[in-house]
Amino acid sequence: MTTYNELRTINVNSHTEKKGQLTYLSWTWAVDTLLQHDSSATWEFLEPKYFGETVMVFCNVTAFGKTMKMQLPVMDNRNNAISNPDARKISDASMRCLAKCIACFGIGLYIYAGEDLPQEDDGALADHLAAIEAASTIDDLKGAYEVAVAACPKSQREIIAATNKAKAKLK
Repeated sequence: MTTYNELRTINVNSHTEKKGQLTYLSWTWAVDTLLQHDSSATWEFLEPKYFGETVMVFCNVTAFGKTMKMQLPVMDNRNNAISNPDARKISDASMRCLAKCIACFGIGLYIYAGEDLPQEDDGALADHLAAIEAASTIDDLKGAYEVAVAACPKSQREIIAATNKAKAKLK
């Protein structure tokens, strides 16, 4: 069975798109990847909830024997709620909510990591990347990777790239 730790190491960078200040994971790619790892996965959209003139959408995804729940406001590319969104905006937000809920299983979770985290120390990242590069065994590499991700979650793309490069050298 696929584990969260395996899914969270999947590099999703080539399946994202940038709109304004936000990075979005392609919902089609997220669904495809989820179903490749759990063909019995299902999802459902709940009724949107209105807050004055704004709308919140909801999604539940069941995979790997558990259900994750997510909500997302219908918003613009600056993370501001949209007043009186039309059906297209609500539909788009629902699919973004689906991708975000799938991320809770590990697939692309790192792209959301920067939402509420403080700025990272570039020196600390450099030290962790050096430790990854210096790993002499796969077990050492795995340990260095886990420490780096825990210490520098906003830099996961760089950490994954360095880990993949180091892994190739060790093989």
